[in-house]
Amino acid sequence: MKILFVGDIVGKPGRKALRELLPGLIDRLRVDLVIGNVENVAKGMGVSREALEEVKKAGLQVMTSGNHVWKKSGIEQLLEEERSLLRPANYADGVPGRGGMIWESNLGTKVGIVNLVGRVFMEPVDCPFRAGARLADELRKKGARICIVDFHAEATSEKCALGWFLDGKVSALLGTHTHVQTADERVLPGGTGFITDVGMTGGLDSVIGVKIEASLKRFLTGVPQPFEPSGRNLVLQGAVLEVCEKTGRCLEIRRVRKTLDRGDGEVDNI
Repeated sequence: MKILFVGDIVGKPGRKALRELLPGLIDRLRVDLVIGNVENVAKGMGVSREALEEVKKAGLQVMTSGNHVWKKSGIEQLLEEERSLLRPANYADGVPGRGGMIWESNLGTKVGIVNLVGRVFMEPVDCPFRAGARLADELRKKGARICIVDFHAEATSEKCALGWFLDGKVSALLGTHTHVQTADERVLPGGTGFITDVGMTGGLDSVIGVKIEASLKRFLTGVPQPFEPSGRNLVLQGAVLEVCEKTGRCLEIRRVRKTLDRGDGEVDNI
């Protein structure tokens, strides 16, 4: 099975990049399932119903999120109503929404998807290690031989540690949140595909998706600035996985980087 994971979609520019680039990638890579992180999909911070419908129409089938998912009003109801939208599983009991789900293909293959958030340099939440292992086990018992984890975390050390902790227990652990694509993709000894961060979908000429001018002013003056997504040099970043449907082992993981605006002569790797 081929699974494409799309990195954090940042605002309207990210939605445009997804709309323009995703259909071609699905056809070219012969993808069976598309997962994407949408915590910044609405105006660069949070999730709205309108933005969610737009990315679903573009081709996303399962949507994960992170600590910014709570930024828009009405998100609690949206999380309860939209079965394909996840929030991190390691929030406290009673929090609206769900942290894991099973997607089933037309041929009956069940894929478990788990969403987790880190603790290092972030908010105090429940342990992602124990929550991830517990939820992956629950999904396996429900028939999901394949299990994909989105670990939305700041620290590379925490992401690497969780990758090793879940090696052999899940098919892949894909890091999100930093918006900077790393070059450490590999299959761990137990058969788990891993990458520290899949990157982002939005304006590449930016500071992690935000307009350069606003970011520089914030760093130079210390004064908060509006969070404005950049629309310059649009890119879709992520990772594509080939996973064995019988064993759940990852056979291959590759970075995806496809640009829409080619004025700088950058070469795509897909």
